[in-house]
Amino acid sequence: MGKPPADVNFTFSDAELKSLMAFGEVRFHEAGEQLIDEGDAAGDCLITLSGHTNILVETPMGEKRVGWMERGQFAGDISVLSGQASLSRVEMGEAGEVLHISHSNFQRLLVENSHFSDIFVRTMTARRVFAHDSSHGAVIVIGDAHDRDVFVARDTLSKHMIAHRWLDPETDPLARRIIEARDIDPADLPVVIRGRSKIMSRPDVGELSDAFGLDLVPDNSCVDVVVVGAGPAGLAASVYAASEGLSVVTLDTDGPGGQAGTSSKIENYLGFPMGVSGRELASRAAIQAQKFGARIASPATAIDLSREGNDYCLSLKDGRKLKSRAVVIATGAQYRRLPIENLERFEGRGIYYGATPMEAQLCGGQDVCIVGAGNSAGQGAVFLSQSARNVHVLYRRPDIRETMSEYLVRRLEETANIHLHPETEIEALHGTGSDDALTDRLTRATFHNRKSGERRERDIPFVFLFIGAQPFTDWLPEHMSCDEKGFVKTGPDLSNLDLVRAGWTLDRMPTRYETSWPRVYAVGDVRIGSVKRVASSVGEGSVVVSDIHRALGETSGTSDS
Repeated sequence: MGKPPADVNFTFSDAELKSLMAFGEVRFHEAGEQLIDEGDAAGDCLITLSGHTNILVETPMGEKRVGWMERGQFAGDISVLSGQASLSRVEMGEAGEVLHISHSNFQRLLVENSHFSDIFVRTMTARRVFAHDSSHGAVIVIGDAHDRDVFVARDTLSKHMIAHRWLDPETDPLARRIIEARDIDPADLPVVIRGRSKIMSRPDVGELSDAFGLDLVPDNSCVDVVVVGAGPAGLAASVYAASEGLSVVTLDTDGPGGQAGTSSKIENYLGFPMGVSGRELASRAAIQAQKFGARIASPATAIDLSREGNDYCLSLKDGRKLKSRAVVIATGAQYRRLPIENLERFEGRGIYYGATPMEAQLCGGQDVCIVGAGNSAGQGAVFLSQSARNVHVLYRRPDIRETMSEYLVRRLEETANIHLHPETEIEALHGTGSDDALTDRLTRATFHNRKSGERRERDIPFVFLFIGAQPFTDWLPEHMSCDEKGFVKTGPDLSNLDLVRAGWTLDRMPTRYETSWPRVYAVGDVRIGSVKRVASSVGEGSVVVSDIHRALGETSGTSDS
C-alpha cells in the first residue's frame, strides 16, 4: 500500500478541540482497549486527545495497522458520517484520552458548524478514496467474473462506495490461498468476505445491506419528507430538504445513482468541464445529503402509499412502515428489456444495463454491442471503446442525431473501433448452452437490419442495453393519476376529473410538481413531460422543496384526507 496522501489526515488545533468538546464526551482508555470493532454501525466519531489510537484492517496477509491517530486527529472514513458498518478496528495504542462524539451528535455538528463539516467530510471522503485505490483487502469478493451473484455483489458494494477487491479463483493464486486459509468450501463460491468476522456465500442484496449497515432506518419512523428514489432528482430533493431543516428519509431499491449512475461519463453537466461519472456524481450527492442529516436506506423498496389522517404511510417490501408529512416520488425510469427469448437467462452473464468500470473490466479486448441511441448509449460506447476490441452501436432510427447530443455523435464517428448500425436491432441471443450456471453465458448475437432485411450472426459476448424508459410506478395507489405509459401527472397536466377521482379537497390547485394527492410530488424521469437529462432532474428535485415548505405550513390544524 502506497503512502497516504496529505488530505487523508487532519490535526485540530487546541482551540478547535475545545469547541468540539461541546458535542461529545472525553473518556480515558488503557493501551490495547478496543474502541470500535469491525462491523460496528453508527459508531462514535473518535478524536484523540492524548496517547494514540491504532487503525487496524484485516488483509489477506492478516491484520495490518494502516494508520494511527495522535492528539487532534480523528479516526474513521465516510462510514462515520453515513452510519455504515466500520471496515476497520480502532484500538488504543498508548493509554490516553479520546473525545467520543455519538453518531447523532456528529450529525448535529455537521449541520451546525460549516467549518468542522468541511474538514470532516473532505478528510473522510479522501480516506474512502484512498482505501479504494490501495485495495488493501478489507472486503474481498471471490468468484467467477461472469457469475451473476458476483456481479450483483460487486455492483451493490460499488454503489455504496464500499472499497473491495475481486479475485477470480481460477486465475488468482491469492484467491486460492484465502479459500484454503479461511476454510471456504469451493461449493460455496462466490463469497463476500468482510474482514475477519464475516464470510457470506452467494449473498443477496438484503444480506449485504445487513452486513455493511446500508439501511439504518427503523420501522415506524416518522419524518417530514420521505423521498422514494435516490437518482439525481431524489438526491437533489434530499439535499435541499435536509439543508432546510426538514427531517428526510430517502429510499432506493438498489443504491444511490439511479439510471444516471450507469453513465460512464457525463460531460455536459454544469460545473464539471472534465466530465464526471454518474456513479461519482451520485456518491458525492449522497454524502452531501447525509451531511445535512438525511438518512438513505437501501435496499428499501416501497410497495404501497396510503393516507393516515393528515400524514402519509409508506409500506416497504420488508414489512416496515414509514410515516411522513410529505412524499417525493423520484423513482425514475428503467431501461426497457429487449423482447427476446432467453434475455433473462443472460442478464449479468453477458447482458448489462450500465457501462461502468466494473463492466469494462469484464469485456477488455472483446467485441461488445450497445443497443440504444440516447446520450447514455453514446457515453457507454465511447467509454467501452477504450478497453473493448470493437463496439457495435445498434439503433432503430435512420439517424442517431435525432436522439443523441452532437458532441457524442462526433465522438462515435471519430473513434475507429466504434461501428454504427442504423435501423438495426438484435433479433436473437446465443449462449454456451451449458446447464452449469457458472459456465452458461452469452457468446453470440444475431443482428437484423430492418431496412435491408439482412441478418448476420456475430461473436458478441457482451450486450449493453440503453433503450427506452419505463417508469417505476406500479406501486403507486390506483387514484394517483398517471398517463397511459405510467408516468405520473403533476400540476398543469392534471385534469379536474383526475382531482375529483383522487379526492382533492384543498381550495387551491396542485403546484407544478404536485400529484393528484396533496403534498405528494413527482420529480425527474418518473414525471410526465420531464426532460430526460441529469441537470433537469436535479433542478426539479431542488425546486420542489420550496413547494413542500409552503404545503407543510398549510397542514396546521387542517385535514385533507
